[in-house]
Amino acid sequence: MSNDTDTESNESTSNCGAKTDTSSDSGSKCGASSSDDSSSSKCGGSSSSDSSSNCGSSSKKETTEEKVGATVDDFDADPGQLIAVGLGPGHPEGMTQRAKDALLEADHIVGYTTYIELIPDEITEQAEDIYDTPMCGEVSRTEESVDRTLAGNDVAIVGSGDPNVYALAGLALEILESKGATASMVEFEVVPGVPAAQSCGARLGAPLVNDTVSISLSDHLVPMPEIESRLHAAAKESFTITIYNPWSRKRRENFQKCCEILLTHRDPETPVGIVHAAGREDEEVMITELGELEDLGESEIIDMTTTIVVGNEETYVWDDRMVTPRGYETKYDY
Repeated sequence: MSNDTDTESNESTSNCGAKTDTSSDSGSKCGASSSDDSSSSKCGGSSSSDSSSNCGSSSKKETTEEKVGATVDDFDADPGQLIAVGLGPGHPEGMTQRAKDALLEADHIVGYTTYIELIPDEITEQAEDIYDTPMCGEVSRTEESVDRTLAGNDVAIVGSGDPNVYALAGLALEILESKGATASMVEFEVVPGVPAAQSCGARLGAPLVNDTVSISLSDHLVPMPEIESRLHAAAKESFTITIYNPWSRKRRENFQKCCEILLTHRDPETPVGIVHAAGREDEEVMITELGELEDLGESEIIDMTTTIVVGNEETYVWDDRMVTPRGYETKYDY
């Protein structure tokens, strides 16, 4: 991870009145106490590490270095509300009205820089403060959102898709617990969004109407042997499979291994749908066959913004649309 925030070391920006015990500036937006003068958090004392991982494969050292800083005892204010908001597929029309309303009601909006840029200007312009971090700043920005909430602000932490699908709703609750908060202390809400599997399935036709699973190829948090085991388990059954995070420059071999495992259990002619940057200006949609998938790993259509939908033995392509029968044909005449 790269260093997530930048602060000036000689100027205090606290404006929420939580207690501070140091004379040096923490660059705080909410003034929690901090014993670490080098904290780069805009919320003050929320981060005791600089989150310097390169976001590669999972590492036990990485997970133990980044620890919670401020606790609930460091804040004087009554906690505000923390809302995890799903932005959906990546365009304003794909956001639910509840998501838009939640963002308009929030004092502060926190998120990955790319996701913040997906929010309409008329919403971000209403916020008191926007806090964003580059890729791999998940822990630091989630803790920032928690600290701002404990300092009395109403905070929205945003992500693409849905907050419960490879996102930060769970992490926010874990950090609240680690800071000594109770479930009743902070008003916490999850505003669902359209997950990538569903938005990409819609672009491909009707590939996910029967039993389906989602698997991420990112081994940043889950070891690759576990991912391989899940791929084997899903591929040998009749699930359609949605592949998240299929490719990055640092772990090309994960995608190659995935293709190898899928071909162990499924016919090379199995339909596969590929959606790159769903809902964004550079969106691309392709339907191919499983036997051709690995070669596409070297093309621009497959990267971390791509979602792949692998059909099962019944999935077929009709008029450039993937179709997975639900089973009606066995019960009804039509």
